[in-house]
Amino acid sequence: MVTLKISGIDCYYGSVKALENVTFSVGEGEFVGILGPNGSGKTTLLKAINTTLKPKVGSVFLDNINIYDMESREVAKKVAVVPQETTVTFDFTALDVVLMGRNPYISRFGIESKEDLAVAKKAMELTNTWKLAERPVNELSGGEKQLVVIARALTQEPKVLLLDEPTVHLDIGNQLEIMELLKELCIKNSLIVLAVFHDFNLAARYCDSAILLRNGKIFSIGKVDKVLTEENINKVFNVNVIVKKHPITDALYILPISTSHEVTSTKNLRLHVICGGGVGTPIIKKLHRDGYYITAGVLNLLDTDYETCAMLKIPTVSEAPFSPITNDAHKKNLDMIDEADVVILSNACFGYGNFKNIESAIHAIEKGKTVIALEETPIQQRDFTKGEATALYEELKRKGALITKNCQEAIFMLRKLEHEFSKA
Repeated sequence: MVTLKISGIDCYYGSVKALENVTFSVGEGEFVGILGPNGSGKTTLLKAINTTLKPKVGSVFLDNINIYDMESREVAKKVAVVPQETTVTFDFTALDVVLMGRNPYISRFGIESKEDLAVAKKAMELTNTWKLAERPVNELSGGEKQLVVIARALTQEPKVLLLDEPTVHLDIGNQLEIMELLKELCIKNSLIVLAVFHDFNLAARYCDSAILLRNGKIFSIGKVDKVLTEENINKVFNVNVIVKKHPITDALYILPISTSHEVTSTKNLRLHVICGGGVGTPIIKKLHRDGYYITAGVLNLLDTDYETCAMLKIPTVSEAPFSPITNDAHKKNLDMIDEADVVILSNACFGYGNFKNIESAIHAIEKGKTVIALEETPIQQRDFTKGEATALYEELKRKGALITKNCQEAIFMLRKLEHEFSKA
């Protein structure tokens, strides 16, 4: 069984200590995320394992052999690296670059064999880059180039794969594709993977364990759910977060909450915004900047509108991701509406999962609240309830809801109401 053991290492850049007394071990098939603020020693740790920065104190062992006692060619057969940035100065093709991963296996004056080409092709097929084989690497996009570099690392057929922010240049589709591939390699090939992340959620979803660094020292190490806690993240990054478990993936997800000062309400009106799917974010931000006291709901966790409210510290009724509104959440939403002076119904789409939100707008108008509805898109185009939401929306209009076409009209109407409210 392959093991990687880091034993009490200290690393320096000149007289500056970058790592202090770092100790841990990793077994084959483990995926470890390394996280920490800028300057905490994440990249330095990878350099120490890859023998590009020798520790002044301590040792790195691979299968109980000090890696610094091994020949560089043998290290390259066992440890591969995907750096943050890769610069290729010559006009190599993507296949040329990937084949460089076979250098440790080729004699000094030798050339690539059919076996080397087969290994390279397999790595490129795994990373979906074989179609780029004949393209000059300098003509590739940043994401394509990153995938080629990962293929080059896999072509080394390593036992340990080190990645420094492996998804930094990738779009969300490629991010997930690469992370799924790395996870699969861990399991099927018994590969040890250590990856530096800035994205908590990618680390939480794919890593078995995590190392949290602060000021060159290990602050916390262990299973992901024991390391990525609200308390630990707050102490290391000085930010407030919400840490929950996703009901579908069962992985943790982390939502940051803004540490900026809350805007003090300067308006007389209290507003409640019914939104979802990101459509409420523009007006919520405008109202927040104008100094209104705002509440919102019901919003699913991970919804863009929920994240906006969390960042702005706006009280919100929330529901689990991708889950229908429960009676309990609906009741809390009605309680918030009862405390408001004006309810704003955003240009949201309505399905059976969030149908209760449009019912809450009816409740508001029946309670004598002013309801402003943003109708940027006809309700028929936003109705996924076979007409039920449309019928309820038309009832809302008949009961006296004020209809506006956009945020600007809604804010203008609010200012008029604010003026009338202050005279009353």
